[in-house]
Amino acid sequence: MDNADMRLVVVGAAGRMGQTLVKAIDAMPGVCVAGAVERAGSPMLGRDIGEVTGLGNLGVAITDDPLKAFVAADGVIDFTTPSATVEFVELSAQARIVHIIGTTGLSDDDEKKIAAAARHARIVKSGNMSLGVNLLGVLVRQAARALDAAGWDIEVLEMHHKHKVDAPSGTAYLLGREAAKGRGVELKDKAVKVRDGITGPREESTIGFATLRGGGVIGDHSVVFASENEMITLSHRATDRSLFASGALKSALWARDKKPGLYSTLDVLGLADA
Repeated sequence: MDNADMRLVVVGAAGRMGQTLVKAIDAMPGVCVAGAVERAGSPMLGRDIGEVTGLGNLGVAITDDPLKAFVAADGVIDFTTPSATVEFVELSAQARIVHIIGTTGLSDDDEKKIAAAARHARIVKSGNMSLGVNLLGVLVRQAARALDAAGWDIEVLEMHHKHKVDAPSGTAYLLGREAAKGRGVELKDKAVKVRDGITGPREESTIGFATLRGGGVIGDHSVVFASENEMITLSHRATDRSLFASGALKSALWARDKKPGLYSTLDVLGLADA
């Protein structure tokens, strides 16, 4: 470890995504694993996170005391649950560090708490940390702006593994928000997330969502623009979870010298105004 390395804590470190993050940090120059946090009562507590992930001893024991880990670090990487993220982000604000949030399924109240924490922490939050998905979002926004709402319907389709607990996915919402932004409307006013029974004809200018779950699919997302005579499909397929880890770590390094605030992956990529 170089003294200039960014010291990062992984929360939910023993889980599937947590272990992917630890491995990515260990492999990337400029960052190091400074802490590993798991829930109280986890059988992993006290074990070295390097041993758990197959990297060998890293000298970092898994703890259930996040604040102690945060105050000794420069940033935290968080792909956990909404309730855990809200708890962690308040601690990040106390420690005044970088907090990268890839958690999905956040409520409006959760979002308000995260925004409040951003007065003191440097927070980068995204429904998807991958370069490809965020570029897709920009393309969706531009297509929605270019295609007349009266003539083109928008549908967001997504599929994930059978263990995913929230729907539609955070990435689907990200894409839906970009489509809404292109149309100059609020997604909450135009989203149709459930269709069942006699629904009647499709309401003009709405943005539909379709959710599929099954197997071990990491993440497939498509946005369909359909007119009476033609159809355009913009899509992205994730084939390895490491792409999310890579994006999260790049976001952490980007945020290290920024002022406190709430940022997105589009800010990191310089695409916020694209």
